[in-house]
Amino acid sequence: MIFAVWVPLLVPLLAVPAARRLAEWLSPRAAAWLLTGCAAALAACATAALGVLAAAGALRLPAVAALEHLSLPLTGGDPAMTAPVAYAAGVLLACCAVAAVRRALGHRAGLRTARRTADAHATAGDLCVLPDPAPDAYALPGRPDRIVVTAGMLRALTPAEREVLFAHERAHLAGRHHLFLLTVTLAAACHPLLRGLRAPLSYALERWADESAAVQVGDRRLTARAIGRAALAGSRPSPHRPGAALAATAGPVPRRVAALLSPGRPAARPRARSGARRLAAAAVLACVACSAAGALDAAADLHRTVETAQGETGR
Repeated sequence: MIFAVWVPLLVPLLAVPAARRLAEWLSPRAAAWLLTGCAAALAACATAALGVLAAAGALRLPAVAALEHLSLPLTGGDPAMTAPVAYAAGVLLACCAVAAVRRALGHRAGLRTARRTADAHATAGDLCVLPDPAPDAYALPGRPDRIVVTAGMLRALTPAEREVLFAHERAHLAGRHHLFLLTVTLAAACHPLLRGLRAPLSYALERWADESAAVQVGDRRLTARAIGRAALAGSRPSPHRPGAALAATAGPVPRRVAALLSPGRPAARPRARSGARRLAAAAVLACVACSAAGALDAAADLHRTVETAQGETGR
């Protein structure tokens, strides 16, 4: 357990760069699922490892050992090292739990505040127009889902460009993209290194919505123009937009516009590109597998140690 328990805590050092690289070569939808799944798996394994470390230290305390029907606290290892590590793991585990709960509550509170603002204004179907001169538009999930747009944004776009904007925001709502971002946000609360996956995920989600909007309106150049004009107009987000809301003006807009205008992939060096993609995929899979194996091995080793101690008690 001494070695295995540290694997889930260190693996993100390699997994995050590999996942970011692999996401660049995947379609937006696949990249979003990859980044979210990788973050969730690595966060779960890291949290389990901290739990095992904390439990191993706690079972050395007589009061805790008595609850497991151990005649004596667990022995083995260096007590001078085990106790401080266990205490640190327990503190980190508590901090992770508090941070995750605070972020989840903040996410919920932000959406509730935005929904109260939207409900105070007239709606037409799923569209809510705020009488705000600052150009902005965003997807507001809830029951029912809303597309919130300001009067300033409507004035900045032509009717055809507005349809692109609405199609983009509807794609965010239909794909439940806010849940992808929430998952990575909570994962980052469990392991700080996983924060590196949030920016590429945000980009992948925006590209996903861009492609959906392009298919919906049937014109990639119009979609690119609408996204670019909306971003230029809405350089400053409205104060009513919650931090958890997804908007067409977010992310590296020039890169998104370029992707819409040149959807084809370059044909140069296809073998090298394919080989690098396979290598990145193998690295991500290996990292997740090693992290899970390390957490399971550490938990199994702790379980065997407890069973051994309980067996000695029954003699």
